[in-house]
Amino acid sequence: MYLYKDAQGTVIYVGKAKNLRARVRSYFNDERLADAKTGTLIAEARDIDFIQVDNEKEALALENNLIKQWKPRYNILLRDDKTYPYIKLTRETYPRVYVTRRLKKDGSTYYGPYFPGNLAHRLVHFIHRHFKVPSCNLDLTRRHTHPCLEFHIHRCLGPCVEGLTTDAEYQEAVRRVRLFLEGRHKDLARELRARVEALSAETRYEEAAALAELLRTVEEMGEKQKMAAAEGDDTDIFGCYAEPPLVAVNLFHLRGGRIVDRREFFWEDQMSFDPPEFFSSLLKQLYLDDPYIPAFIHVPVEFEDCAVLEELLSEKRGRKVEIHTPRRGQKRALMELVESNARHSFEQRFRVMKPSSPAIQEALRDALGLEEAPKRIECFDISHIQGTDKVASMVVWEDGRMKKSDYRKFIIRSVEGNDDFASMREVITRRYGRLKQEGGQRPGLVLVDGGLGQLHAAAAALEALGITDQPLAAIAKREEWIYVYGQEDEPVILDKFSPVLHLAQMVRDEAHRFAVTFHRARRNASRLRSELGGIPGVGEKTVAKLLRHFGSLERVRQARETEIAEVIGRAAAKRVVAGISAPDPAANA
Repeated sequence: MYLYKDAQGTVIYVGKAKNLRARVRSYFNDERLADAKTGTLIAEARDIDFIQVDNEKEALALENNLIKQWKPRYNILLRDDKTYPYIKLTRETYPRVYVTRRLKKDGSTYYGPYFPGNLAHRLVHFIHRHFKVPSCNLDLTRRHTHPCLEFHIHRCLGPCVEGLTTDAEYQEAVRRVRLFLEGRHKDLARELRARVEALSAETRYEEAAALAELLRTVEEMGEKQKMAAAEGDDTDIFGCYAEPPLVAVNLFHLRGGRIVDRREFFWEDQMSFDPPEFFSSLLKQLYLDDPYIPAFIHVPVEFEDCAVLEELLSEKRGRKVEIHTPRRGQKRALMELVESNARHSFEQRFRVMKPSSPAIQEALRDALGLEEAPKRIECFDISHIQGTDKVASMVVWEDGRMKKSDYRKFIIRSVEGNDDFASMREVITRRYGRLKQEGGQRPGLVLVDGGLGQLHAAAAALEALGITDQPLAAIAKREEWIYVYGQEDEPVILDKFSPVLHLAQMVRDEAHRFAVTFHRARRNASRLRSELGGIPGVGEKTVAKLLRHFGSLERVRQARETEIAEVIGRAAAKRVVAGISAPDPAANA
């Protein structure tokens, strides 16, 4: 392994070679120096370091780790808008199930990945409904006085409240969940069948009927799994379209012989695009750290260390992995389909083509890990100056455009001082409390402007209303990260070209603009009333007329007496002009 470093000692490139002297010498021949990437790299490099390893497989693994650790400027770095979800079964006294996109060494058991992304959410809902093992955030190390809504709607056994379930009953439910997630449907079905027969013998027919319905569902899922397995091995197919420095790659996942989902990757800094080097680096970064590896990987070009990577991935998978470059037949046709999609992705991302409304809804669902694609987003922002004239805004995005007729303004009534979190709780409570009372339909996503504090304030308000299934997220201004409630330790980090990020920013900025405009109007009204209210002979109605016409104290100051007279009459205009003739030191504050 060799590492090029710049004048500050920062690693700018990581490479590997059997003959280090020959490889380094090759960087200085005229042909390679003429290449934009190599020429710039050599001009910037000031030092070279090396690490000796025993074999090529160790070199591949170390190269991958060093690239991810140092993120060298001249290596190809994997940038991904999308990761696939896993189902996490926690290791607790009362285990719970969650959908997650990040695997941790925390003792939990992880199942997946699931294609398409919403499959994991559907399976977790199935677990809630039939096995009653929850995904809640309650502290189950202590007892609570009463259960939450999930218990009352029969989606949780209620381990949080003493007497609602027993440890043995809960552990039995968890054991069945394990069988279900491990794909051992036959074993689970056999147990359920025996339990149905036992309950029927005890004349507990209602319980037996419920388990019989679960038994039928499990048997159906087992049959579908067998059919999928018989149809073909898992295959990943890559396609690429490049106009350096811009590159778009599509990855299609075939599972059981069917295309189940696709993934997009984008780069905007590939000064010189070398396809063999590019795909060699991409595959290593994508699969060497991934717990799931397919049996076949199809790429558009052959590359130097393909055989070594095959061997390393096969060892990691425990079964043979093959990397191919199809030349003809159905496999080549599939690759051409993926390449066509890569070109379309390139056009949508880099030609600034506006995605269709269904496309952006699906992209938003995938990026945020939502159960359903949101057709409507309601976004909230708070505005004030040092705790005065506190207001909030709600703007609405629906079916691809801003729906201004549904915008709402709020005057914060119950919060003293500068407390944005309390203000957010008040606004969310008022909006969704009223919507719940009226029986209105909630949006596909509630978005708040801010970070984790604002997100948790909104979540607390919804929970107090008994609303536990509302998708909720926050977008933080400085990092432009999106935090999804329930996945706070896994912020969604999107690249600057992402249409999902553009949508979230656009909706957030509109909420901010609407809040600031309303706050400015309130502040102007307050200043106008404060300044003019003390002038003898100028009452509330006169002030209201001036506010409607001029909008602010500054514009009244700038107006001629004749212009003011047209609004409130000559006598009142004289009094106003006389009253505001002295300059206001706060006017320019």
